[in-house]
Amino acid sequence: MARFVTYKRYPDGYGEICLNRPEKRNAISRQMQEELSVCLDQAEGDTIKYLVITGAGNRMFCAGGDLFELHGNLSPEQAYEILRPMQEVMYRILKFPVPTICLLNGDALGGGCEIATACDIRIAREQTKFGFVQTRIGILPGWGGGALLYQKVNPSFALRWLMGGHTFDAQELKECGWIHRIVTDSDWLERSTLLQDYTSKSRKQMELLKEQFLNRLIEQDLAVQMSDEVKNSASLWDSPEHKEAIEKFFTRK
Repeated sequence: MARFVTYKRYPDGYGEICLNRPEKRNAISRQMQEELSVCLDQAEGDTIKYLVITGAGNRMFCAGGDLFELHGNLSPEQAYEILRPMQEVMYRILKFPVPTICLLNGDALGGGCEIATACDIRIAREQTKFGFVQTRIGILPGWGGGALLYQKVNPSFALRWLMGGHTFDAQELKECGWIHRIVTDSDWLERSTLLQDYTSKSRKQMELLKEQFLNRLIEQDLAVQMSDEVKNSASLWDSPEHKEAIEKFFTRK
């Protein structure tokens, strides 16, 4: 069976998880969710300074959940059972013991933005775009990423983004604080230079910095907020708005 998520440790002392299903825009299937969990196990067992999460290809970091599995004919209960394991993966990324750096190799939509939000730092290639588009298909973020967004940017902007379902370019999101750095295509290829600010630190420094950051975040009962959001998203699964939006998606396909 082909592997769609891989983990690799680099000589510079960091690990990288790569979503490797570019022909499907790196959309997350149940197999990918399981492989992502295994890769997090590998990374947690490694003595790395920080963890990179990225995608294969140069078009899309992640298009969200695989709609062939998360289709509109599921009941709310069935949808919740599929969504919940990915919420647990998201929380593991959030609580990872050293900083997590999301290298946004391409655009991200829906759940792709949720994964990026779970990471501590987001670095994007120029000319990329990102959208929390879930409300445009009649639901809410399904993996708890909306709850995390309120902790990572100004809450009023988070509400605007989630409610409007807008897609913003990297520069707009840098001004809002969601993107931390934008790099050119040529700089993107210089991985050691791109990551040198993090590689130059010790493992102990990175652990202490992440611990301090988590102490601030975990005060907010984020696990509960994420779980509530997933339940609320699943409750909308059989709504007419969601069913119609998914039907239009497959008709367009």
